[in-house]
Amino acid sequence: QVQLVESGGGLVQAGGSLRLSCAASGRRFSNYAMGWFRQAPGKERELVALITSGSTTRYADSVKGRFTISRDNAKNTLYLQMNSLKPEATASYFCAAEVTVTTSVYYRTWAEYDYWGQETQVTVSS
Repeated sequence: QVQLVESGGGLVQAGGSLRLSCAASGRRFSNYAMGWFRQAPGKERELVALITSGSTTRYADSVKGRFTISRDNAKNTLYLQMNSLKPEATASYFCAAEVTVTTSVYYRTWAEYDYWGQETQVTVSS
C-alpha cells in the first residue's frame, strides 16, 4: 500500500512561483514511477509532469521550461517547482505513483497509476 500526501498549494499572483511536495509512504519509493496531474473545474485530469524511477522526466508542452519535477528518494518525496505561473494553471494538483521494476518506464495517463494523493489546490490570480 502506498500513501501519498501533497502540500504546497496556495494562492499566487500570475508570474509567481510555488513548490508542491508529495510525501510517500513505503520503503520502496525509489521503485515508484511518479507523476503530477491537475484538474481544473469542468475539465479532464491532465498530466503535468512525470519522472521515472531512474529520474527521467517528461513535461506537458504547456509547462515546459517553467515547471520542474524532481524526487528525493532519501526523503520519499516528490516535488514540482512551478515558476512563471499563469492563471490557466489554476487547478487541483494530484501526485500519483506506480510501482515499477524498470527504471526507464513511464506512464502518461492517469489510468496507469494505482496510487493517488488527495490533492492540493493551486490558484493563480491575474
